Amino acid sequence: MGKAQKYVLLGDATYPLQDWILKPYQEDKNLTQRQLQFNYRLKRAHSVIENAFLRLKARWQILLKCDDCSLELLPTLVLACCILHNVCEAHDNPFNEEWLEGTEPTELPKPCQPAPAAMEDNGAEQVRELMCQYFESCGEG
Repeated sequence: MGKAQKYVLLGDATYPLQDWILKPYQEDKNLTQRQLQFNYRLKRAHSVIENAFLRLKARWQILLKCDDCSLELLPTLVLACCILHNVCEAHDNPFNEEWLEGTEPTELPKPCQPAPAAMEDNGAEQVRELMCQYFESCGEG
């Protein structure tokens, strides 16, 4: 869209809008078609991420019981599992769907209340608007 963007994290409505956290527009009857499309695409991207983490946990089930290892080891363990998982995926190592049994998708703890408006970054709306324009220019999908 003619403006360089850095990477962003996907958040839900409870997170504050920041130039590095994309969150959906608040659902109400006044949303434009462009905003509805943005929310839809954000939701689809979020589901892809959830599926990737589900596959990661299914392949490396040690991640389901990380309370068995020390806190100092945990970042290294998670990183090693991510690297090995990506190597397996890149080399078409078959994913056994049976691994998914016992790895229920779990909701991670999230804030219960939306972040106060004071925490939102005024410049972040420009980033979200640029993403809206980009999604609109890409067409349906």
